[in-house]
Amino acid sequence: MFPALSLVATLGDKIDTEFFGFDTAVYSAIGALQSGFMTIVAKLFTSFGDAAFVVPAMLLAVVLCFFKRTRKYGFAIVGAVVVGTLITNIIMKPMVLRIRPYNTLQMTDFWPQYSKWYKAAGSLSESDYSFPSGHTTSAFEMAIAVFLCFMSDKKRKIAWVFPVIAALVGVSRIYLMVHYPSDVVAGAVAGTVAGICGFLLAKLGLLIFSKVKFLDNIDAEKMFKKGINTKAAGAVITVALCVFLGLSFGLLLTESEEVKCAYSEEYNCNNKARIDDEDYPAIDGKNYCKIHWKELSGEAEETGEEAPAQSEAPAQTEDRSDTAAAEESLQDAA
Repeated sequence: MFPALSLVATLGDKIDTEFFGFDTAVYSAIGALQSGFMTIVAKLFTSFGDAAFVVPAMLLAVVLCFFKRTRKYGFAIVGAVVVGTLITNIIMKPMVLRIRPYNTLQMTDFWPQYSKWYKAAGSLSESDYSFPSGHTTSAFEMAIAVFLCFMSDKKRKIAWVFPVIAALVGVSRIYLMVHYPSDVVAGAVAGTVAGICGFLLAKLGLLIFSKVKFLDNIDAEKMFKKGINTKAAGAVITVALCVFLGLSFGLLLTESEEVKCAYSEEYNCNNKARIDDEDYPAIDGKNYCKIHWKELSGEAEETGEEAPAQSEAPAQTEDRSDTAAAEESLQDAA
């Protein structure tokens, strides 16, 4: 870890220790439900929280801001995503520095059970820190913002669909074994707070628009001579969201044998390595995840060595044959 953050870095370790019993108990319950069909379902729901869905959904929300009738929803979603990103990616992840479970659990007796479930679920990986769950935060921030908007419009039946989907996104992250259950709980809390903030910001935005007459006249619907049919507009938005989800889900299904980070000191890092990334060039012909690339780069700077330059050698990963054999033995014993 970064020396300057050594005191803060222990927070992730403390969470690992304090919630170990809770996390492993939930993993055991979820792992018992694994099947080929359930894995596909889990990947479908996890797609709702992926950047491939969230980013275009966010852009759609920006478009909604320009229509008077949908401005509340647009403002709420945009505000929620901004607040959620601030809480999760800017504050919490860099502050807590919790390592992913498929790395830290290697150093525990729970690893043989966990690794079996992790492989059965597809061995997916990420390249950043674990706490809180970004996918869960993204799902809840949008879901709660839209839920509150629908509730304020007296559309209560449809409103509850969104928190349910968000909850299933959180469960999917546990099922796929890429997050600790406690990461998901924290993500749900962060997303809920962000969603509430987004809704309140939307109300403030609408108030400003009502007070400033010039802003109140901004309405893209005026470009349509006959106006916009509400049902037709709703259908277009639904189709667009389904397309975004389909693309996100398709990308997830086509992920195959990702190159893993070459770090193998305390554990064999299963994070996704950065490949052909100018910001994270290969070090001595090996590719690392964001976390370990920054750590190794920092060590080079401290010792006065030259910062690692991109090697012309092809990307390689650390030889893990001995570790793989040991892992298989543990699984057989389990």
